[in-house]
Amino acid sequence: MFEEVVTGIRQLFGDPEGPIPLHAPWFDRADEEAVAAVVRSTFVSSIGPDITAFEQELAQVTGAPHAVAVVNGTAALHTALVLAGCGPGDLVLTQPFTFIATCNAITYTGAQPVFLDIEEDTLGLSPEAVRTWLERECERRAGRCVHKATGRNVRACVPMHAFGLPMRIEALMAECDAWGITVVEDAAESLGSYHTDGRHTGTTAPLATVSFNGNKIITCGGGGALLFQDGALARRAKHLTTQAKLPHAWAFSHDAVGYNYRLPNLNAALVRSQLRKLPHNVAVKRALHQRYLRLFADTPWTMVEEPAGTRSNHWLNALLLRDRTERDAFLAACHAAGVLARPAWELATDQPMYADALRGDLSVSRDRQDRVVNLPSSAHP
Repeated sequence: MFEEVVTGIRQLFGDPEGPIPLHAPWFDRADEEAVAAVVRSTFVSSIGPDITAFEQELAQVTGAPHAVAVVNGTAALHTALVLAGCGPGDLVLTQPFTFIATCNAITYTGAQPVFLDIEEDTLGLSPEAVRTWLERECERRAGRCVHKATGRNVRACVPMHAFGLPMRIEALMAECDAWGITVVEDAAESLGSYHTDGRHTGTTAPLATVSFNGNKIITCGGGGALLFQDGALARRAKHLTTQAKLPHAWAFSHDAVGYNYRLPNLNAALVRSQLRKLPHNVAVKRALHQRYLRLFADTPWTMVEEPAGTRSNHWLNALLLRDRTERDAFLAACHAAGVLARPAWELATDQPMYADALRGDLSVSRDRQDRVVNLPSSAHP
């Protein structure tokens, strides 16, 4: 049933002898030299010129006024939620259709996630679902959004730009602003993606995060960053992620509980080199998406396309099958042929640690969980 399209996928990648990975990193001589130069300098840890230079370059590429580099995307999300004031007893709105790190970062603060539905086209948190839940379940008390049944404060909201597709961040922020809820954009997968007005993802909300994990569009093995509109928040983030150590020539004085979330200079040098490849990688991925569209044009299955007017990096190309049974049959056919496609994430609400979490109607999330397959999407030249 799937033989022709699976063969077509292999041909898109030159029909290599071995398996075709979902997403492999691409390194070249410039990357090697960048790392070697740092090794020769001996500044391989959390002090070195490449860290500051990378933060400046990332801010320039995204259009964010400020960027703070950290050790990974999950650390970035945790820090952002701390800065948003999240703590024990608070509630944080998010989507169940996401990588588990989004939910775990909320839990690290002592807050609890509330899972609301996504949109069919963007696969991001639905502003309408957020409005419906807030109006039904919450009330305003002295400028706070309070969950009526538990008395807990709804402190923040974490939407995610799934697979690089820009979600409707402005509409979501309008809903959250009306209730005094801080929005933290999880833009881990969307470096190089843009909204309809040309704004880069992660530059609308007051707090946002990106990731440079090994499977991302550019990588330094791990790595992440926070993006800010406010310089004071950025400085606070830098302080907290360096163990809240007060500047001094020799003394070890700290004024808060901080975190060892610093990005090593070694990784910063590599991701600086990778960042120069971002336009090329986005172009290769967008071209690959067009080839996938042609491959599946005359089939019963459809590609997930960028929302109208936006520009996605197409970090992972996503295919919609008709149901879970068909999805699993397609995945079996792919893996039998060495095409390492994968299903979308299992919903966070189906994981044991979040089985009892508050939630709204999740019909779209469950439908997409059952039907989405991510296709090989490496950005090799």
